[in-house]
Amino acid sequence: MIIPLAHRANQTQEYYFSVKLAEVRQLQAAGHDIINLGIGNPDMMPSANTIDTLIRSAQQPTSHGYQPYKGTPPLRQAIARFYSHTYGVTLNPDTEILPLIGSKEGITHLSLTFLNEGDGVLVPELGYPAYRAVSQMVGASVLEYPLLEHQGWQPDWQAMADLVMDNGSEKRTKIIWLNYPHMPTGAPATKALFEQAVRFAHDHELLLCHDNPYSLILNKKPPISLLSIDGAKEVAIELNSLSKSHNMAGWRMGWMAAAKPYVDAVLTIKSNIDSGQFKPLLDAATEALANSDDWHRERNAVYQGRLDAVHAFLDALGCTYTTDQEGLFIWAKLPDSVNSAERFVNELLLQKHVFIAPGFIFGPKGSRYVRVSLCVSEERINEAVKRIML
Repeated sequence: MIIPLAHRANQTQEYYFSVKLAEVRQLQAAGHDIINLGIGNPDMMPSANTIDTLIRSAQQPTSHGYQPYKGTPPLRQAIARFYSHTYGVTLNPDTEILPLIGSKEGITHLSLTFLNEGDGVLVPELGYPAYRAVSQMVGASVLEYPLLEHQGWQPDWQAMADLVMDNGSEKRTKIIWLNYPHMPTGAPATKALFEQAVRFAHDHELLLCHDNPYSLILNKKPPISLLSIDGAKEVAIELNSLSKSHNMAGWRMGWMAAAKPYVDAVLTIKSNIDSGQFKPLLDAATEALANSDDWHRERNAVYQGRLDAVHAFLDALGCTYTTDQEGLFIWAKLPDSVNSAERFVNELLLQKHVFIAPGFIFGPKGSRYVRVSLCVSEERINEAVKRIML
């Protein structure tokens, strides 16, 4: 006998990378050397001070019990200092910061906190699949808004306004998901974009949820937070994490920053789901947030070398791309001669043993695109170029 699944289990499917990486592992087990350019899994180490702090904290007898649901005061204070130094944003560490088990957890908590069944959620037509998947899991109505390719993948605000459900009815549009620097297209964040987003949220009485993990990676100008915009705290929540910016993806250390009422509301849900985080992780994250500007510059210098190599790789594939992209990935358009991105990616994996991500996994508009990660050494990227040229 098989117990029937809940409806939500049939409304989504296993994450593409979960399935594809199993195939990659099978090929590796068969003796093939796979160059994985598909995953945004930072391969460089956290700072030495971060590791040392983790070890010292784990050796303390008092480090192994339950911790506060809101994380430790030193961590929240470190996040506040990080926001002040990095973005020029002032946050109250006691009331406006909530540590998370990675910002991906925040997507679920925000959805559980604010969405009723049938409520509308504005999701970009190209974006992190979790925005759509979690919205569907909680029974919300996904409203896919267009991105304008020839305007640097900016939102189509007029089309978005037309999608907003009548907020005078019982079921209404509640949330808009935004993510700049944008994944997968690499479109940069700008003050003008964020100002427009905050105005839109005020005008339509929406909760503006901004996912901001890429602002320190290959940024071509000072990084910007949505919360730096006048009026943002009234309508916005920002998610951030140490996964990409501090090489700590597996640590699952993130946070949300918002006005106190939003933090308190999400804490109501979160405190019924988990029991806090491991204190050595909290202590190490506190230390990581004090990494110097030089540490970040050195890491970006490595990514710049890889970026040049990835451009050569894409040139060998006949793809086209823009050079103003920010973040851990390069978004590239396939040549007209390619009929199917899925077939192209599969043949590249099976024939050349190089894996890249097909763009359609981020939304149907990505069907003519691929995404390439910078989380592989320059030497391995150059090896991938050689394989393509053979």
